[in-house]
Amino acid sequence: MLGIPEDHLVTRRCYYLIPAAGEPRKLTHRLEPLMLDHLPGGNSQYLTWRQHRESLAALVAGRARLAVQYSPENGLPSVSRLDAGTAELLRSAGAELISSAELVQRFSAVWSVEQLATHRRANRHLHAIVRQAFDLVTEKLGGGEEILEHAVQQFILGRFEQEGLWTESPPIVGVNEHSADPHYQPAAAGSSPIRRGDFLLIDLWAKEKTAASIYGDITWCGVCAAAPTDHQQQIFDIVAGARDAAWELVSGRFPRQVVRGYEVDDACRGVIETAGYGEQFFHRTGHSIGIQDHGQGANMDNLETHDTRPLVAMTGFSIEPGIYLEGDFGVRSEINVALTAEGAEITGAEPQRKLLTLLS
Repeated sequence: MLGIPEDHLVTRRCYYLIPAAGEPRKLTHRLEPLMLDHLPGGNSQYLTWRQHRESLAALVAGRARLAVQYSPENGLPSVSRLDAGTAELLRSAGAELISSAELVQRFSAVWSVEQLATHRRANRHLHAIVRQAFDLVTEKLGGGEEILEHAVQQFILGRFEQEGLWTESPPIVGVNEHSADPHYQPAAAGSSPIRRGDFLLIDLWAKEKTAASIYGDITWCGVCAAAPTDHQQQIFDIVAGARDAAWELVSGRFPRQVVRGYEVDDACRGVIETAGYGEQFFHRTGHSIGIQDHGQGANMDNLETHDTRPLVAMTGFSIEPGIYLEGDFGVRSEINVALTAEGAEITGAEPQRKLLTLLS
């Protein structure tokens, strides 16, 4: 968040205080006095450990409350970055520490208009590429061949390069029982062949190569057959219904009413629990999206964390419920939602309404 240049050597403690009103203030070590020179505000320096304690106390003197990168009981791990020792020093100086979780997302998670445009474009590419990946499987199987999960993954990465996209990690291509592993990655050696009758899940995420571009992240599923089995169709319908319940909550309330991350998770998870598959949905409903695939805003989560952060305009997130039947198959249906001052939108393309059938 401080935008410290990559060529700056960072080996000593530094602090940046942003008051509710007035100029920011810095505290840096004498060995690295220019560490925060790119930011506004006056700078104080310390050298010895005694000066460090005294200077830090002076920096926060008179501040009854400090919003810091802290989450009570580490409830939101992505925010809990302040070490316990520094927290002790700040409290000993008379400051009450509160979490910056709601505040920080307004600076680290909010997109510009240009960034929203990059997200929309990336998502359109992803929807085209995922259909091309399924078409590749259809072509191979229709010609009497098999194709490895890893080969499909590499095809997708090749299409990313052709479209000017970049990803921090390769896409997931999982067949049958591998589709029931939410973070499965096919290896170059030993990945499974995709054959007639198989169930196939593809999860892909990428962004444009331009600076500060925003990710897209989607998941689609299909069957290497003329039609899904009744069980496959049943599981997909439950997952799609859960996805739609989360979307209806967001689109029905935002921006007129406050919507918090855990509420979206509850709306989605309730559908799957009612259907009797709650134990097979073992990850949060969705995550914030930003310049990293998992961004710094509110997550749609009341499972792994109790995320009470409100959804704010010009941010985005995934809705991606899943049911994972170990040793059999798993279904995930993932959409991206962008929020603007006017309301909520599903970006890229319409959600998947039925399982893809790859063979006639």
